Amino acid sequence: MAQQVLTAQQIEALIHQGLPAAKETGLAVVSVEGREAWVRQPFLANQIRPGGTISGPTMMALADAAMYAVILGNLDGEEMAVTQDLHIRFLRRPKQQDLLAHSKIVQQGRRAVIMETFIYSSSDVEKPVAWVTGTYALPLPR
Repeated sequence: MAQQVLTAQQIEALIHQGLPAAKETGLAVVSVEGREAWVRQPFLANQIRPGGTISGPTMMALADAAMYAVILGNLDGEEMAVTQDLHIRFLRRPKQQDLLAHSKIVQQGRRAVIMETFIYSSSDVEKPVAWVTGTYALPLPR
């Protein structure tokens, strides 16, 4: 992948522009450095599912956004990379607070990038609440 040229704020703006729902929920790109990114999803009461835990779709969307942030940061804003697959394993109940996702590239090829993301409750970044792996398909060269 190319050297990162976009800042976390520029990457966040691209995500918000392409997916307005991310802006509405307050999704924030905290940092993108090299082949890694940290993304924050602010806690919202409407994310709670029966049983008092943050919903799985909320965590899946956060992981997908964190992986996309890594892609955008490493492909100079290439917005046409798309999620090919995503697998999530829920490890423990998240606290009713902001969530943080730490995503990194595991392997990159010419047509796909494999990534790994850990999701944490913001008060405890030592114990992940979910582990996510995913692949992004890269666009054909022009």
